[in-house]
Amino acid sequence: MVTEPNNWGRFGPDDQRGTLNLLTPATVLTALTSAATGQVISLAMPIRGATSSAAPTTVPHLRGRPLPQHFMSVDGGDYAAGTRPVGAGLRLADDAVIVTHHGTTTHMDALCHMWSGEELYNGHPAARVRSYGATRCGIETVGGVVARAVLFDVPRHLGLDHLPVDFRVSAGLLREIHDDVRPGDVAVVRTGWPLVWDSSPEEYWSGQPGLSAGAGRWLASRDVAVVASDNAAIGGLNARQLADEGLEDDLHMILLWRHGVHLAEMLWLEELGAACAGRAGGDFVFVAAPLRIEGGTGSPINPLAIL
Repeated sequence: MVTEPNNWGRFGPDDQRGTLNLLTPATVLTALTSAATGQVISLAMPIRGATSSAAPTTVPHLRGRPLPQHFMSVDGGDYAAGTRPVGAGLRLADDAVIVTHHGTTTHMDALCHMWSGEELYNGHPAARVRSYGATRCGIETVGGVVARAVLFDVPRHLGLDHLPVDFRVSAGLLREIHDDVRPGDVAVVRTGWPLVWDSSPEEYWSGQPGLSAGAGRWLASRDVAVVASDNAAIGGLNARQLADEGLEDDLHMILLWRHGVHLAEMLWLEELGAACAGRAGGDFVFVAAPLRIEGGTGSPINPLAIL
């Protein structure tokens, strides 16, 4: 059982959704008023998969993770080789995509993704995470997320293209950028780190900037529903692609495990950052829905920002 401040039991003994419970119908309707122009921006990186080309390696990802695979079960070449049309000349293409989302593409972590000891978030037994999936706190419990969001464009605030590899964003810096964070909000943190990939994958793999433990606790104290970032782990990573912080200060432990705050990682925030630069208010509508993978530890998502 956790001992530091947490949300265990706050939403009932059986709760599996954490601070997503704060997204009541009234809160969602209020969030929709954050849209002013109707401009829609996708915050997802592309999923590029192939078995015979380097396409997947052109998208930022963590070293050693299984890359997306995209297979065509029937395509134009099959018909050229003599495959019969479906009927009356009708042809179709069909495909299958395999994505291991953690570390490879834009995704949301479920509350069953990480824990300490023998209990998941809210005291659910960790033994309920089985070989066929998690029977508690799986990604299917999320549903859809429609919320007010605020962008913390940290490098733009500091006059940088991207943060240095060892930079940890403090709570004070978050407050300096945007102090109006409300219960049920989505906190979107731009580090700019994906820009490094095009110049050097090796530099991308040398570590990553991210939130400090203090920043995570500050966001949790503001009752955010989701924390999203363009880095791979919300917190920072070292050259071994691991967090340097101990369990007490690990961002996944603070947010996912203790406070039931879902995490969205590896977003693409460059267009959003440019669109929000100098924009009054700095808030917008955030929309995302993970796939209903029963017992899933996470899911690919295509988050949308509506300005």
